[in-house]
Parts: sequence; structure tokens; C-alpha cells
Amino acid sequence: MDVVLSPPPMAGSAGPFDLDDDAIYRRWRAWKLARRPVSADELTVDVGDPRALTAPEREALLDRIARANMALYRSPVLAEDKELPRALGAQLGLRRLDANWLADEDGISQIAVSEQTDGRGGFIPYTDRPIRWHTDGYYHPAGRRIRGMILHCVRPAASGGVTGLLDHELAYIALRDAAPEHVRALMQPDAMTIPARADDDGVARPAQAGPVFAVDEDGCLHMRYTARTRSIEWKADAATRAAVAALEELLAGESPWILRTRLEPGMGLVGHNVLHERTGFADDPARPRLLYRARYLDRVALRTGAPWR
Repeated sequence: MDVVLSPPPMAGSAGPFDLDDDAIYRRWRAWKLARRPVSADELTVDVGDPRALTAPEREALLDRIARANMALYRSPVLAEDKELPRALGAQLGLRRLDANWLADEDGISQIAVSEQTDGRGGFIPYTDRPIRWHTDGYYHPAGRRIRGMILHCVRPAASGGVTGLLDHELAYIALRDAAPEHVRALMQPDAMTIPARADDDGVARPAQAGPVFAVDEDGCLHMRYTARTRSIEWKADAATRAAVAALEELLAGESPWILRTRLEPGMGLVGHNVLHERTGFADDPARPRLLYRARYLDRVALRTGAPWR
């Protein structure tokens, strides 16, 4: 039996994300805050083999994802098996992999420190430098939104590499509670623009403008964000500047809504495209850090409904 997802599809309405319907928002907000996991441990599910979940394991993962848009799993599987994230995703309804240019031919990216010569070198995920807060695929057009993701740890770094996680629905709540106009500004269709990226052959990626917060056709909230200060253009109005400053303050603070964990061998993150960051790390040259990343155009297959009504 599928677990209920909090925001339901509502024809002609943004449901709890409708800035003109405070009553629905308040009911959903109370439901969300009462059920959010308060620690990384509460978010974690022990599984025997992510490639072949038992029914209780799958339900436990779906429960965490319904409550927090993400789940952590811990398993004894230490093999370098790139099929693992694909098999795990398929059991949760994640099938449409994003075939981005830095992924391997099978659509799964191997996240490891890379030299400049292989095309990945210099891109932040393939270095040992810190990665600031972001959601994946923030440079994609609306038709290619990254809605689901899996990050599986084969080998951790020798030290460092701590992941910060924030459910984007909680970020929405924080901003709306502070000032609904922050959310309204970040929902503008030109709130955030990623400039075009050029390569030796010309324009490798055209400029992409879009909102930070958007409501998908199924009534679910999508977030598109990067804390980068280079290669990004914010709409030049006072409302957007104030909203971005409020979001930056939230992410720089010590909010209890921000969870932190260090992925160990056999562990992983699965769920929707939540906000995340990573501290810098130091590698062991004999056993360098290796993670598999799968990014999906799908969301996890959760039954829709409105349990917060």
C-alpha cells in the first residue's frame, strides 16, 4: 500500500502553496511540522539490500519520503555496483533518468575527484572543495526538472564530506512565515537566471530563467536554487533581493530543520530534489571517495491525498 503524500493534486489550485489561501496552508503546515523527522537517525532506514527491498523496508522509506521528501538508508552492501541506484529507484517509481552530459552512458554519475583532462575536472561535484546549498539541475529548463534523486556511497572520504540536508517544503514554510512576499517574489518566472554556458563548439547550454519555487501539475512543490554567486543572475527588484537574503540567512544559520550526516559505505540518500550541501573533504589516495548519483525526472511513487485536511 503506497504512503500518502502531503500536497494533493488540485485542479486550478496550488493547494497549500496558494498564497491566497492561508487556511489550507495553515492546516498543511501543522501537519508537516508535526511529522517532520527531527534527526538524521529518524530519517534512516536499515535495509538488507537496496536492490531488493522487502515490503516493510519499502514502506519505511516511503514513510520518510512522504514526511520529509527524502530518506536515508543504511545497508551492508559494499559492492561497486552501478546498477544499485537504478534498481533501488525502480522499486520506488523512479525510472526516467536524467542523461546529463557528465553522467556515464547508463545515466549514473560516478562522483569522485577528477582530473581536468576527462571533462569533469573543475566542476565542483568532482572536486574535494565544499559544495554550497543547491538543488540538482537548477540550470535545467522547466521541461527537464529534476524531481527525484539517489546518492549512494561506495567509499567515503578519509575525513570530511559531511552532507547538509533541508526539505525544500520547510524552506518554503520558513520564508512564507517570515513574509509571504518572499515566496511571491521567488515564484516569479524570471526570479533566477542561469547564464548560457559556452564551450569550444559554441553555446553548450542556453540561458535558463525560471522561478525558485514552482508548483508542478500534480500539486507538489518544486524548488530550483543555487547559493552560487557566480554564473547566476537574480531579478533586479527589491522584493527578490529581500527574498534571496532571507533564504541565505536561513541556510547560513543553525536551524533545527537542517539535518547533517556523513554517508558511510552502503549508505545513501533517496527521495525528491531537496536542498543539500557538502563540506570539503580529504581523500585517501589508496581508497578515494566514490559515490553514485542518479537524477530523475520522476518523483517517488507516493499515493496523493490530503491527510492534513
